[in-house]
Amino acid sequence: MSDAVLVTGGAGFIGSNTAKALAAAGWRPVVFDSLAGGSRDVVRWGEFVQGDIRDEEALRAAMTAHKVTSVIHLAALTEVGLSMQRPDLFWDHNVAGTASLLRAMVACGVPRLVFSSSAAVYGRGRDLLDESLPTAPVSAYGDTKLAGERLIRDYCSLFGLSATALRYFNAAGAEADGALGERRERETHLIPLAIEAALGFGPPLTVFGDDFPTRDGSGLRDYVHVSDLARAHLAALADPPPAGRFEALNVGAGAGWTVLEVIAAIDRALGRPTPYVIGPRRAGDPAALVADPRRIRDRLGWRATESDLHHIVETAVRWRREANQPFPARVWPGALSKP
Repeated sequence: MSDAVLVTGGAGFIGSNTAKALAAAGWRPVVFDSLAGGSRDVVRWGEFVQGDIRDEEALRAAMTAHKVTSVIHLAALTEVGLSMQRPDLFWDHNVAGTASLLRAMVACGVPRLVFSSSAAVYGRGRDLLDESLPTAPVSAYGDTKLAGERLIRDYCSLFGLSATALRYFNAAGAEADGALGERRERETHLIPLAIEAALGFGPPLTVFGDDFPTRDGSGLRDYVHVSDLARAHLAALADPPPAGRFEALNVGAGAGWTVLEVIAAIDRALGRPTPYVIGPRRAGDPAALVADPRRIRDRLGWRATESDLHHIVETAVRWRREANQPFPARVWPGALSKP
């Protein structure tokens, strides 16, 4: 029997793609997800366990029942804007949830972890960001991802775990076979929102700020295709650092596009203009976030092969056109409630 990998948050966009890639590579994915933000219908590869990442007993039971040998930890709240309104939710899910997972791993003797971190740990962006730069998050979301990294590092030192934190830049696109695309309970990402607006399934897109120090005034970001991102998880899982060690690696294309450039690419792909309005900057949004991916290339042999903007947009548009209907509007219960 192949080794079992617990994929927390495996019913989400990145998690479902990662589970599919694991199965194709001969691993045995076990998806652990509360379905608060994920979808049961994308869990098609491996076993499914419904549970909350903060529930240590449920995690222990899943690890024991499925003989888990490694964990890919993606379960988290990720919306930067919401994190500035409700930081308590993010510290509870992202940090307390990670602590719960680590305790369960130690209790069950699971030694290997790949952690979904974020470029948000760097804070003020620039071109290019490498892992030697100081970390100084400007959002509560980034704070919780950095806190998660530090907690994991401590567990590696104390209990001999081996862990890799993958600092994602902007995951986007859809699988070329059309099986999986970007669909969230509460969508906040640029490309799917722009496609919704262009197809008439959503309101005009809001561009948050046109006065950044970038080439056209809109925010500059590094976009990485979700298939490339899934491969990065497999590479990190297959070649972990030694026991007791923690490492952090950027996962990005190494090139950036502005919001207005992304909109123009979607216009070309759809053959119609994307309606948008200019809004104020959002709290916590840096002007630019672009990866220097040399360390992950040198360490794991990984490089982005599907992350050019044209391919990202074409795959996302193709997947969304095949659905050809509005997605039901659902918001995670309690996400916008006041404390």
